[in-house]
Amino acid sequence: MGVALTEFDFIDQLKTLATHPAARGLADDAAVLPFGRHKLVMTHDMLVEDVHFLSNADPVDVAWKLIAVNLSDLAAKGAKPLGLIMGYSKAGDDAWDTAFVRGLKEAIGHFRIPLLGGDTVSVGEGGKRILSLTAFGEAKGHIVPARNDAAPGHAIYVTGNIGDAWAGLQIASGRTNNVDGETSKALLKAYNRPDPKLDEGRALSSLVSAMMDISDGLLLDAARIAKASEVNLEIDLERIPLSSAFKTVFGDGENARMSAATGGDDYQLLLTARPETVLPIDLTCIGHCRAGSGVSLISGDEPVKLPENLGFVHA
Repeated sequence: MGVALTEFDFIDQLKTLATHPAARGLADDAAVLPFGRHKLVMTHDMLVEDVHFLSNADPVDVAWKLIAVNLSDLAAKGAKPLGLIMGYSKAGDDAWDTAFVRGLKEAIGHFRIPLLGGDTVSVGEGGKRILSLTAFGEAKGHIVPARNDAAPGHAIYVTGNIGDAWAGLQIASGRTNNVDGETSKALLKAYNRPDPKLDEGRALSSLVSAMMDISDGLLLDAARIAKASEVNLEIDLERIPLSSAFKTVFGDGENARMSAATGGDDYQLLLTARPETVLPIDLTCIGHCRAGSGVSLISGDEPVKLPENLGFVHA
């Protein structure tokens, strides 16, 4: 029996086909295509039932999340959203479909982005839903940040708090109980209704050396920047920003911080920049780039062993 083909192995095979410069070697979250005097940014994301959303999730929230996770990729490129094309699978539940459309209307109104078309298919009654979306955006200027320009000495920053979505998933899946109403509401919102950092991405895009959104976990996504830039990203576990809601439920210890750093679904921005660069928004510096490779962890001045799994990886 042969060795299973991993997600990364499969992407490596696709890289031999994606040779157009716009594809960025499939080493980024989006393609960047020159379009007249502008640059068109394109991204595509999928949500699979029982993988990216629970089967008992509110379809209104699922619709929001489908749009938000795609717009988060545009945010990491500093792009202004222009339009969406959706792929939708029907599973024989008319009420679910109707609620999803209601959520879609709410989301496209909130983000002020039009739905331009797409395709629908049937997966049969009771089949697992597979939802996909392509989002288009216009880059702010000629500089569209990627993952590959981080360098030794550059500082590492994140927007917002890390770990709230992971905490929300623990509540939604019943792994964590007896959480008070307001705390539960805040954490569930972080999981069900991510907030893509579009304004922040546009403000930062011309000033950073590397930038991406945090979707699969802070440590795993940091490893992707490290690989693309051929540097080591040293992250201080103590500096990772946690919300008061997260700390109320899970505390502030090393195990809680490690869960936050590997949990995923944050949709905050992870970026690097020269330390002398004045950045126009509030950020948290969580470490520095060093010569070397991969990701390393410290807690204050003490080294911390990396967990076996840095984040969420598709098989």
